[in-house]
Amino acid sequence: MGSAPELSLKRSSSKLLGIRAIEYLKGGPVSFKTHQAIVLIVTFLAYTSYHATRKTTSIVKSVLDPQSSDIGLSLPKKKRISSSVLGNGWAPFNESDGTSLLGDVDVAFLSFYALGMYFSGHFGDRCNLRIFLTVGMLGTALFTSLFGVAYWANIHNFYYFLVVQMIAGLFQSTGWPSVVAVVGNWFGKSKRGLIMGIWNAHTSVGNITGSLIASAMLCYGWGWSFVVPGLMMTFVGLMVFFLLPVAPESVGVSREEDECNSPKKSGDEEVNEPLLAPENPAEEEPVGFLEAWKIPGVAPFALCLFFAKLVAYTFLYWLPFYVSHTAIDGKYLSSETSGTLSTLFDVGGVLGGILAGHISDHLDARAITAASFMYCAIPALFFYRSYGHVSLIVNAALMFITGMFVNGPYALITTAVSADLGTHKSLRGNSRALATVTAIIDGTGSIGAAIGPLLTGYISAKSWSAVFTMLMIAALIAGLLLTRLVMAEVAAKIEESRSNRAPECSLDV
Repeated sequence: MGSAPELSLKRSSSKLLGIRAIEYLKGGPVSFKTHQAIVLIVTFLAYTSYHATRKTTSIVKSVLDPQSSDIGLSLPKKKRISSSVLGNGWAPFNESDGTSLLGDVDVAFLSFYALGMYFSGHFGDRCNLRIFLTVGMLGTALFTSLFGVAYWANIHNFYYFLVVQMIAGLFQSTGWPSVVAVVGNWFGKSKRGLIMGIWNAHTSVGNITGSLIASAMLCYGWGWSFVVPGLMMTFVGLMVFFLLPVAPESVGVSREEDECNSPKKSGDEEVNEPLLAPENPAEEEPVGFLEAWKIPGVAPFALCLFFAKLVAYTFLYWLPFYVSHTAIDGKYLSSETSGTLSTLFDVGGVLGGILAGHISDHLDARAITAASFMYCAIPALFFYRSYGHVSLIVNAALMFITGMFVNGPYALITTAVSADLGTHKSLRGNSRALATVTAIIDGTGSIGAAIGPLLTGYISAKSWSAVFTMLMIAALIAGLLLTRLVMAEVAAKIEESRSNRAPECSLDV
């Protein structure tokens, strides 16, 4: 073993520049728990910025394509939308097939996002996640901004927007496997659903932030709605590079340092237990793509997420457009107001993610919780479509409820379920599977996320009722795909209940 000075020197050299700055300001070493706090905050901000840049196109849609063929040309003339409300649009999206073109841009982004997700998980388990995540964020920032540059460069070529979104989708795919893997390296299994449900609020916070920024920037020109979130992401990307410790070993800290000052109680073994604690991480072989698919539960949850994200991302990309093109209490809202109102869907999603995580922890039943939320989303979607036009208050309330049931299972599957399966007992402690499993589940879900907005772009031109019917069917299928896992969890609960009653019966005899 090396001497104390040698160990101290080795640890100092492994510290990130940002961590060294914190230690300098603090006047002492950063504890394990402080590192955990840094990880939570930095990864939260990182994925918030990912979703903020992803949300911008949904806000700008109604500006690029202000007139849609489904907006009641049969309505009385006084109720039609005038160009003074939404503007004249932006070629080629303001033409007769503009809505379909916007759908094509969305599917280009999401298709390359889904494709990139599988490769990102593969690379994420094999390289430095901090560098990988930084490159992904800076690339995303660049291509998000390039979409907005078309405003000042007066670009109207459809293929420019298509290619920019394709490359942006590839860079966006670096985010989710990376942040889940990093959090998995630092946090234990206790109350995983609740902790990750709260942490996963970054998805909705990012959507809300992106909506508010993009809406606020519209009055200065729609290009700013892309450039400002891009600049924000650049800043957070640099924060990741200088501050994010990928794993305790990467910065030379150990869990025992905190345990010396706050020893575990007899019943708290899991609290400080890492997601995976291999004896010799250096000798681990990353889990292969096909091998990860064979982990029990990965396939059904991945397919469930396919349909869950189909619903969630249809709202992500089309809700502000739908609101601005739907008469609420006989009036149409502006693009800015519609974008702001749509954030209530994500506010409901924050509550839904936390509730789903807490309930699944309490019941110890991920599949039952996810399926129940998907089934509840069906009537929520029906009521929002049927009664959302009654008044602004009714629309807001139903939108909040819909967001809660739609985003709840989506958040649960992409966080706690992915972490559970990425640390499945069949892996025998291999810590180099988490990013791959996360990428498989979210990548499969992202294919559904691409199909939903694409179909909406075409179907909405004829009927929004048909769009909501599609979403309700998708929610039903998502729930049904978990039937076998639900039955297994119910059987386990019954068996557990019987075993708990058995001692009592023997005592009575």
